[in-house]
Amino acid sequence: MSKYILSIDQGTTSSRAILFTKDAKVVDTAQQTFPQHFPNNGWVEHDPNDILQTVLSTCKTVLANNQVTAEQVIAIGITNQRETTLVWNKKTGQPIYNAIVWQDRRTSEYCEQIRSNKLSKKISDKTGLLLDPYFSATKIRWILDNVAGAQQQAQAGELAFGTVDSYLLWHLTAGKVHRTDATNASRTLLFNIHQQCWDEELLTQFNIPHSMLPEVMDSAAEFGSTSSELFGAPIKICAMAGDQQAALIGQACFKEGMAKSTYGTGCFLMLNTGDKALTSNNRLLTTVAYRLNGRVTYAIEGSIFMAGATMQWIVEGLKLLEHAGDSEAMVKDVPLDHGVFLVPSFTGLGAPYWDANARGAILGLTRDSGISTIVAAALQSVGYQTKDLQKAMEGDGLRPSILRVDGGMAKNNWAMQFLANILGASVERPALTETTSLGVAYLAGLQTGVYQSTEQLATMWQCDRRFEPTMNIDERNDLYAKWQHCIAQVTLSNNATKDDC
Repeated sequence: MSKYILSIDQGTTSSRAILFTKDAKVVDTAQQTFPQHFPNNGWVEHDPNDILQTVLSTCKTVLANNQVTAEQVIAIGITNQRETTLVWNKKTGQPIYNAIVWQDRRTSEYCEQIRSNKLSKKISDKTGLLLDPYFSATKIRWILDNVAGAQQQAQAGELAFGTVDSYLLWHLTAGKVHRTDATNASRTLLFNIHQQCWDEELLTQFNIPHSMLPEVMDSAAEFGSTSSELFGAPIKICAMAGDQQAALIGQACFKEGMAKSTYGTGCFLMLNTGDKALTSNNRLLTTVAYRLNGRVTYAIEGSIFMAGATMQWIVEGLKLLEHAGDSEAMVKDVPLDHGVFLVPSFTGLGAPYWDANARGAILGLTRDSGISTIVAAALQSVGYQTKDLQKAMEGDGLRPSILRVDGGMAKNNWAMQFLANILGASVERPALTETTSLGVAYLAGLQTGVYQSTEQLATMWQCDRRFEPTMNIDERNDLYAKWQHCIAQVTLSNNATKDDC
């Protein structure tokens, strides 16, 4: 009887279930999108029931379509949108508020109110992060402050907090298990990445009871088993990792200095720094890459909020395309220096700017500008933002000569060639671009003995296409200087607006 590994990939705009063979080949995928909710300017929410039901539905679909029983599934691995925050009642399992998504900026003012050099340094030293609305702690604080009776319930030990992985685990195990892994914990602003534990001083700072928090496990571990009612028999859950860390694993970036960049809803460039938690002087994040057998591997990360989401806006907001996949054919004849720049700061600017109040802009429009020009500018914005991260890493003495790419946008040859050009570096696309789900399949396989080591996993990585830079250095520098000018216009405009208020 054939055996499989099932990956749950719970993302910002959709949930997917991917069935893998033991030799890491994709058997089938089921995917469902769900609504995004924007109740106020800069707010982004999900209905937690949408998250849970799309996960359950896609898992059942992929098993049924391939006539695979629960007994044939060796293990489940879960990967997830990371900082997205849920708080639920421990007795009922019901959330007390919608999931507040990682993109959400509602706590910007709160962050400014409590910001001080002392607190910012303390947070950076302990967590490797910055005081920013992006992370979970301020989202928890908002829920406890704005849902009637929530703080009292939390103090009484009645509420649980979790990122999406913990919320799914709770429901998959019928409320028996409240756990997370070190990668997701490291994105909360509450986890000491050096001591590998929840930090009591930071919990006091944000007035968050310890009783709300999940137990922190290795990324490959015995997390629990699904309830029999869900799939007909229990299935072990043996892996959890935040989506970007899972992609790093799926890209087999196990050696110090290796880097990957994922182009999903956002863009996240992560570089393996081994057992050293390096501190960035350029506003990059220090984070847990993975924790295996109690041993921590760290990474430096740059986070961009809008990548695939920019193309989603081009399709759904501006309706310039019917499908994002049509963009490559549309822009193939557009010159790279067409003069139009799209700064997609719809929910603020991420690394290295960290401007929560910046908003999007299209600059350089002329009468000659058309749909294809704007679409090209949208695709190029992803390359320019990645260049921002590359320059920040260079400032920290880190510069990978090869960047492994994945995610939906990595399939666009035009965008990936521009990326290689603007970076002046080789870009490698793997045979399987959905490396996030592959990463937790690898982790589940390590935990169950399907795979023996990360060295074995590294030999399984396959390159589909390598993009080499063809742009001369003067042209590259000129384009990037123009991009930086546009960024300055957006941030100046934002500051002027704040000054006028």
